[in-house]
Amino acid sequence: MIFATLEHILTHISFSIISIVILIHLMNLLVDEIEGLRNSSEKGMIATFFSITGFLVIRWISSEHFPLSNLYESLIFLSWSLSIIHMIPYLGNHKNDLSAITAPSAIFTQGFATSGLSNEMHQPAILVPALQSQWLMMHVSMMLLSYAALLCGSLLSIALIVITFQKKIDFFKNFLSLRKSFFFGNMEYLNEKGSILKKTFFLSVQNFYKYQLIQRLDYWSYRVISLGFTFLTIGILSGAVWANEAWGSYWNWDPKETWAFITWTIFAIYLHTRTNSKLQDQGTNSAFVASIGFLLIWICYFGINLLGIGFHSYGSFQLISN
Repeated sequence: MIFATLEHILTHISFSIISIVILIHLMNLLVDEIEGLRNSSEKGMIATFFSITGFLVIRWISSEHFPLSNLYESLIFLSWSLSIIHMIPYLGNHKNDLSAITAPSAIFTQGFATSGLSNEMHQPAILVPALQSQWLMMHVSMMLLSYAALLCGSLLSIALIVITFQKKIDFFKNFLSLRKSFFFGNMEYLNEKGSILKKTFFLSVQNFYKYQLIQRLDYWSYRVISLGFTFLTIGILSGAVWANEAWGSYWNWDPKETWAFITWTIFAIYLHTRTNSKLQDQGTNSAFVASIGFLLIWICYFGINLLGIGFHSYGSFQLISN
């Protein structure tokens, strides 16, 4: 009873803190960025991390196994993983460009876990025999950490695509405007020359800031996806070893295994494209590949579990969702 009460308190504290962090981000969007508000939002995410960590530790103690026995626990762990990724830029004293992705993702994940699932799914489940293994912690935690990193990196790539196309549209509109002004006639063109130059200068500065933003999005999406790809590789390999112990074969082409392999292949293509493409193509070609990977992650995480088929049928919405 005490453990359940503590879990309830910690989940509501973490959800409330993330909600406040989202409001702070919205305030910074509406007004000029205030240093005090930005620091408060970062401290809020750290507090969220410790709250979710406390929940996982208490659930681990009360259930006597690693807390990944059902969808509710896996979503909370995913939210915890997102809070870890949020703090990665601080390791190198970089500006946190991930906060616009990690904070909303964390609140969406935790909100769905606490409000979108039935109360029965909030209760710790007894592990089925196949899950009673030390590989549970290694395999499932690596997979969920990879999902969190790959989702964040993919969303950054999608944002990069949107901003890149918006920049090209603005450039095209500016070109048409200058061309139209030129054909009005020399006198009229000279009269409007000053305003045109001012407009051109403003657009040039605006494009420069967009260019810097695109470069930062590309920088962080590449590094976060690289981290997620490493976790995914470890998760698949540890899952293969566990499968050999449980089912007598390293690979069975189970639907979950198949889609995990497809996801791994797509992000391998992303890394290859991003590493070997020309500088001007890095932010578009590889970003399109990452956007495809975004859909594949959700298919691998949720879609296969909805069907409840294959060797991972115990990984449906009643039990674990890795």
